[in-house]
Amino acid sequence: MANPYYESALTERAGVEQPMQVNPNFRRCRKQELTVDDFVKGILAGNRTILSRAITMIESENPSHIAMAQSIIERCLPHSGESLRIGITGVPGVGKSTFIESFGGMLTSQGHKLAVLAIDPSSERTKGSILGDKTRMETLSVDPNAFIRPSPSGSALGGVARKTRESIILCEAAGFDTIIVETVGVGQSETVVKSMVDFFLLLMLAGAGDELQGIKRGIMEMADALVINKADGDNFLKAKSAASQYRAALKLFPKNDNGWDVPVEVCSALENFALDKVWHIINDFVNQTRANGSFESNRNKQLVNIFYHWIDFTLQNRFYNNPDTQKEIERLLPQIRSKQISPYMAAAKLTGCQ
Repeated sequence: MANPYYESALTERAGVEQPMQVNPNFRRCRKQELTVDDFVKGILAGNRTILSRAITMIESENPSHIAMAQSIIERCLPHSGESLRIGITGVPGVGKSTFIESFGGMLTSQGHKLAVLAIDPSSERTKGSILGDKTRMETLSVDPNAFIRPSPSGSALGGVARKTRESIILCEAAGFDTIIVETVGVGQSETVVKSMVDFFLLLMLAGAGDELQGIKRGIMEMADALVINKADGDNFLKAKSAASQYRAALKLFPKNDNGWDVPVEVCSALENFALDKVWHIINDFVNQTRANGSFESNRNKQLVNIFYHWIDFTLQNRFYNNPDTQKEIERLLPQIRSKQISPYMAAAKLTGCQ
């Protein structure tokens, strides 16, 4: 008889019977499938959940989603166009999110309904994006009169999500009277932002090097106002000095076609200082450009831009999703890598432009 004290340590004793991993009463909830009519009715009623789902759909690459998204946009377009569209850009660290948080809170306190389309940079390696703007705008994200939609920039030019124009239309149809488009950062390609907004605000920093060399001339020529942020504490006098330098520099620029003289202001989003002055500048711009017709002219240009943008997207999407195109690409890629054919000649063959 075996001695129980020398029983193998590898012997497994019966344990407590384990419960089921899943509650048998649990029913997996699936999102209700919505029709185009459901989406349009929900958006026009101001339903934010449906608005968010609609924006997700227009950002989708799924062919069935693209078709439905186009129908939703077409139905919502007659109900859009009544908002003020503001683009906000600036170098990383200038305080764009803090500015929008404070500036947006001021607007909602005055009764405005604000939608913020915040563009987050996408990773070139993983294509992922943090989408952390809601965490940076803690107060505004829970404001009942504000809607914040972070979107990945993807490979879109200028750090603007590919479907930002369509998102603006949906937000306007949902009843938001002020739309803010926050971009990734500064660059010559920010002309994309300019082409979809009424007012383009450039946020600047003081004390970050030579003010007049700190940003490219092209972006300054596009701006409708320059605002030196973080004008607080010891930085206040530096901000005032930087503002004077920019005002002098802007006098060397050619006159704007709309007759608007670009102002330079200082503010502190952290301390809510002079934000009302920025809003006053925007309203002055709108009143002046509406009076001389340039506001409506700019809106017409935006519609034409949407037209060309949609043509580009449709042609590119159909081209790359064509099975014959995909097969030909797979055939040409090894030849390009082995230098049997130049990439230019391969592209010419593929597109029939040879």
